[in-house]
Amino acid sequence: MSTDEPEIVTSSQENVESNERSSEKTRKRRRRRPFPSMTFREALQLADAIQEHASGARVRRLTLFDAMGRSAESSASRDLVTASGQYGITKGGYNAEYLELTPLGTQATSPESSERERAHARMQLAIAKIQPFNALYEAFKNSRMPSAEVMRDKLREIGIDEEYLSEAVDAFILNGQYTGIITEIAGAERIVSFDQALEGKSSEKSSKAAILTASESPMISEEAPRPGERPEWHTTCFYITPIGTEGSEERLHSDLFLGSIIEPALAELGLNVVRADQIEKPGMITRQIIEYILKSRLVIADLSFHNPNVFYELSLRHACRLPTVQVVRKSDRIPFDIDQFRTVQVDTSSIYTLVPKLESYRAAVANQIRMALENPDLVDSPISVYYPNLRVVF
Repeated sequence: MSTDEPEIVTSSQENVESNERSSEKTRKRRRRRPFPSMTFREALQLADAIQEHASGARVRRLTLFDAMGRSAESSASRDLVTASGQYGITKGGYNAEYLELTPLGTQATSPESSERERAHARMQLAIAKIQPFNALYEAFKNSRMPSAEVMRDKLREIGIDEEYLSEAVDAFILNGQYTGIITEIAGAERIVSFDQALEGKSSEKSSKAAILTASESPMISEEAPRPGERPEWHTTCFYITPIGTEGSEERLHSDLFLGSIIEPALAELGLNVVRADQIEKPGMITRQIIEYILKSRLVIADLSFHNPNVFYELSLRHACRLPTVQVVRKSDRIPFDIDQFRTVQVDTSSIYTLVPKLESYRAAVANQIRMALENPDLVDSPISVYYPNLRVVF
C-alpha cells in the first residue's frame, strides 16, 4: 500500500485495534518500577525508627508511626513501608498490623553489629539484592564509574523500561555512595568491589558502636497547576540563587551550578529552569520573581553565601507548601531552622574535588527533584512540620 494514501479499515477492525491499543496502554500503565521508589538511605529511616522506638523488636505499625510523629496512612508512610520491604530491610506491608526487621535489616542497623557487619549488610540490601543495581555493580566494579548514558545502555540490555532508566542510574549512584562502593580514588569516582569497600572496617562488636543512620528526607508538598494558569508553569523550575554582578564570585558560582548540575538534572525530567536575571517579561522584577516562586512547579534554592534574598524567597515557597529542593556549598553552614531537612551539599573547595563528582551531584539533585514531585507528602518544611494545618490560598 502506498504510504501517501490513508489506510482504510472496517468498523470491526477499528474496534479490534482500539481494544488492542487500550490493552497495550493498560499493560504499560501497570508495568511496575523494577526497583524501590526511594534511595536506600531514605528507606532505612523505618529500620532506624524500629531500633530507636522498639529496640529492634517487632512492633505495631500504628504505634511505630505515632512514635515517629507521622501518619501511618499517609502516602508518604505507605511509600516508606513499601520501599523498606522491597529493599528487604523490613517485613510487613503498609496494611500489616506489625512491622519487623529482617535478619539483614537487623544487621544493617543494630548497635550490636560490628562496623564491618553493618556495612556488608547494607551493601547486600542496597545493591546486591536489587536486580538493576546489582547488574550495574557487576558490569562496572573495579573500574572508573562510567557516564550515566553508558549505565543506561547497560540497563537497556537487561530489559529495564526506558521510563525508569535515568531514575535507576541516579538511585544506583546514591546507594553506591552511601554504602561506600562508589568512592573517589586518584581524582576520579570508581566503583569498587564489596571486599575493597569493607577494607578497614572494624569487626569488633560493641553495644555502643556509632551508627550512621539515615537522615530524614525532605518533605515538600506538591500542588497541581491551578486552572487558568499558563501551561508552561507546569514545566518550569525557578532557580533561587545569589546572582551578583557580572564576573563576581556569586555569579560564577551560580553559572557553574546552573550549567553543570541543575540544568542536567532537570533535563531528564522534562523541566525548564529559569533564573531571575533570565526573566524577559517587562514589568517590576520583584513582582515577577514572586510570581515564579508561587507558580513554578518546582523551586531549587541555593543557600550558598547566605544571601538574604534567597532565604526570603525560600520562606515564601515554604509557606505555600510547594515542592522545593535545597543545594549549598559544603563550606557554608546550613542555618539552624532548615538544617534538619535534606540539602545537597557540593564540595567546591577545589576543582580537583568538584569535577570528579559532578555526575554524583547531578544524580543527587535529580533524586531530590523526583522525591519532591512524585511524593508530595514525603517532603516537609519547618512551617509544615510545626503548623501542619496552615494553608495559603491565592
